[in-house]
Amino acid sequence: MFRVGSVRLWFVGVLCLLLSACAYPISEQFRQEARKDLTFSTVLENPTTYRGSVVIWGGVVINTLNRPEGTEITVLQIPLDSGGEPGNEEFSRGRFIAKSPRFLDPEIYKNGRKITVAGEITGQETRPLGAMQYRYPVLMIKELHLWEKETVTYVYPRYWGYWNWYYPYTGPYY
Repeated sequence: MFRVGSVRLWFVGVLCLLLSACAYPISEQFRQEARKDLTFSTVLENPTTYRGSVVIWGGVVINTLNRPEGTEITVLQIPLDSGGEPGNEEFSRGRFIAKSPRFLDPEIYKNGRKITVAGEITGQETRPLGAMQYRYPVLMIKELHLWEKETVTYVYPRYWGYWNWYYPYTGPYY
């Protein structure tokens, strides 16, 4: 039936699959280097005070802009959950700018995508936001994780005559 070797191999395979599903998106090196005592709200008050500190923040991409010196991503900050993924947008404390010296494609890092960033605080930039001036903390990206797009599948009932037969909607009605 089953040999001991095949059971061990199966167990190791399942264990690896489970551990990889729970992996934090930022490497251990940057998680150890990051200051866990620095919240986004604390840094937002005076970003230049924390220059040189490494933090791990996340959020939703608002805008990606490529410049000759690299790419700049404007992010709506969202607190991270225990797995390092940005949670609910209504808990945002503001915005920040993440900069990279390399090219990041705006079609990939586009508006609405969730990201987690390990970066070094390099200061602040004041820019217009609507009719006001907004002070953005600026990070130099050390490591960046782009989360998978969330897909939502809707199932619509189809009714066939008087049977009221439920049938998943898979395309146009013919």
